[in-house]
Amino acid sequence: MAVGGPAAAALDSNEIDDVSKDRPMQRIDGNTMLAGVVGHPVAHSLSPVMHNAAYAELGLNWAYLPLGLPDEVALRRFIALAPSLNLVGFNVTMPYKRAMLELCDEVAMTAQMAGAVNTVHLVDGRLVGYNTDGRGLLESLEHDAGFTPTGKTVVILGTGGAAGGAFVAFLLGRAARVTIVSREAERADALLSRMASHLRDVDARAMPLASAHSDVTSADLIVNATPLGMGRNDASPLPAEWLSGGQIVFDMVYGVSWPTALKQAAEAADARYIDGLGMLVSQGATTIDIWNTEQTPAPRDVMRAAALEMLAARARAERHL
Repeated sequence: MAVGGPAAAALDSNEIDDVSKDRPMQRIDGNTMLAGVVGHPVAHSLSPVMHNAAYAELGLNWAYLPLGLPDEVALRRFIALAPSLNLVGFNVTMPYKRAMLELCDEVAMTAQMAGAVNTVHLVDGRLVGYNTDGRGLLESLEHDAGFTPTGKTVVILGTGGAAGGAFVAFLLGRAARVTIVSREAERADALLSRMASHLRDVDARAMPLASAHSDVTSADLIVNATPLGMGRNDASPLPAEWLSGGQIVFDMVYGVSWPTALKQAAEAADARYIDGLGMLVSQGATTIDIWNTEQTPAPRDVMRAAALEMLAARARAERHL
């Protein structure tokens, strides 16, 4: 799942799709099914506005809530109660994606490969875990940059659940080379080892940042799957001088009110920079597609419009502080 910030950048109102103007009203009554996002913190999440807009558009009697759980004890209590609640499912964000892997009754192969669950579907009281991050990333790259990974070289910065989802996506997408880069070399090695039996013909590598210059400079795509950028004074996850024109820099961070150091570095190098909003929309839509047995595709345009509206509202509120 994309890494969202607590505030929003100022947005041109023209970016907000007209589809938001006549959006159907959401209904809530005694038959409403619940969904939500589990994590800590979740107050900043755009998922509730996106999902609720989609439910209204689809005519689903569902409601999506932020479900902040302060620690794993609270997470386990919630999981114990989940089958008895009127839940269609829930999303999982930091810091519980890895923990959720062990708490599900069944886990899809892609989530097992990624080592993280970000989507849970309640099916007859059983918790079925999925990872939609990789699908969301690929959809966003194709939609926002016309990029498909087949035959391309990719660098992933980070080793957490989102990085695992990205790695799976690029393996299934038949990238030519995928390099996992981390400041903690042992974590990069562990992620690569977990994927070893699924590599097929992909040249996969793991290395510390200090050794990654050649792989980064020659990459077609660089993916930031770390939280660096969420803080106003965060450094770039890699040296700015390693980037160059023609590269795509995909940053899972989205919705912050400052130009991140990575964004500034990409723009200075004339590389194409894409933030994580499109990934958030796509992985959220994929979640709804899993939950909704009617098989009507989730309205990605409606979800994006709702997210942009919320970001614009946060930006206006911040300017008035």
